[in-house]
Amino acid sequence: MYKFTLSTDSTCDLYHDYLVENGIARVAHTFTVEKNGVMEDRLDDFRSYDEYVAFYNELRNGAFSRTAMLNYSAHYNHFLSLAEQGAEEVVHVTISSGLSPTKDVAAQAAADVKKLYPKFNVTVLDPLTATVGQGAIVMLALKCRNEGKTAEETRDYCNSKRLHIQHFIVAGDLDYLRKGGRVSAAAAAFGNLLGIRPIISFDNEGKLFPLAKVKGTRKAISFIKAKIEKEGPDELNMLYIVHTDNAPVAEELAAYVRETLHIEPYMHIMGPVIGSHVGPDAFALGYISRSLRNTF
Repeated sequence: MYKFTLSTDSTCDLYHDYLVENGIARVAHTFTVEKNGVMEDRLDDFRSYDEYVAFYNELRNGAFSRTAMLNYSAHYNHFLSLAEQGAEEVVHVTISSGLSPTKDVAAQAAADVKKLYPKFNVTVLDPLTATVGQGAIVMLALKCRNEGKTAEETRDYCNSKRLHIQHFIVAGDLDYLRKGGRVSAAAAAFGNLLGIRPIISFDNEGKLFPLAKVKGTRKAISFIKAKIEKEGPDELNMLYIVHTDNAPVAEELAAYVRETLHIEPYMHIMGPVIGSHVGPDAFALGYISRSLRNTF
């Protein structure tokens, strides 16, 4: 019997089948797609690879996707369901507090469920990252759960690792970053004209920032390889590759990792919440290093 129930939200970008197979509860974020003047609210709850590809093709064909903070009621109903099923200790991994106040919403919803179920306790983990980085924290928490660690031990272990997660996120069309307020209209237009590919990372507060700017995809890949060659993953050998329907680049990076590091990377297509902000054809690589975040 495990000492806690593991839970997360959908911005971890771990596949539905993986979560089900490992007994990880998930609450889905919402997003809104505007297409041909019609607004449609959707759930980040894809079950097949084709659904991800279809979403990015919608964006390529002119649809616009926007995201919002996961609301209180979704969290409350999620935690209430866990309590009704008999869960007493829960470790819940949210999206970074540097991107969204979801952590606080989750904590408030958990506290309100506790009023009905006094033995129900939720430890909210702030990974200070999202997508593959958040997924890494979920997988570390899973490892702790399977080893019989307590919620408190898991929290402390994951918190000790979160600032060791390196991120290299390469956006596709800069207009998506412009729409999300990450770059100015002038910078987006100028960057697209010159083929600039910003490489984005997370700072120590879990906020996105431009780590570097390079010209073209080939130089972006070379930048990532140089970072890996300077210092790759630690002894956990956990490395993640994610993309927004850019499988050729993802496969190229995976082949490089296998040949150079002799480890098998975790590969995923990015979900629609974070994918809405970077657009189609983006790719990212992340791993846990011995050094602290962005120090090499």
